[in-house]
Amino acid sequence: MPELRDYAQLSDRFEAGQLDAKGFSHVDHIGVACRMLQKYEFLEAACRYGNALRGLASRAGVPEKYNTTITLAFLGILSERMAETPHETFGEFLAKNPDLSSRALMATWYSDARLGSPGARQRFLLPDRYQG
Repeated sequence: MPELRDYAQLSDRFEAGQLDAKGFSHVDHIGVACRMLQKYEFLEAACRYGNALRGLASRAGVPEKYNTTITLAFLGILSERMAETPHETFGEFLAKNPDLSSRALMATWYSDARLGSPGARQRFLLPDRYQG
């Protein structure tokens, strides 16, 4: 398991635009998102997280990496899992949801073509498949 950080402090820095994309891991994305979902109602968390992530990508010189569909779908998955998974700590939550760290998670609902499309980057697209 990767080293876990202080996500309350990291999410404050993330929102304030004070983070460098270098060293901001996938687990850090999850930790910050979970913290923001705890701190705010879902729609406010989604707006704040999306804006901060878009800013992070822009400051890193890769604004095209921001993807609205991935961001909103992943926040929805996290919100649901947080509510349904009994856990005391973020580490325990990750241990009970190992698929959250997999880049293949979104393939359950989305084809690569749909997720990689310009439309997915600009607005939320509904899933084009489900493998249940």
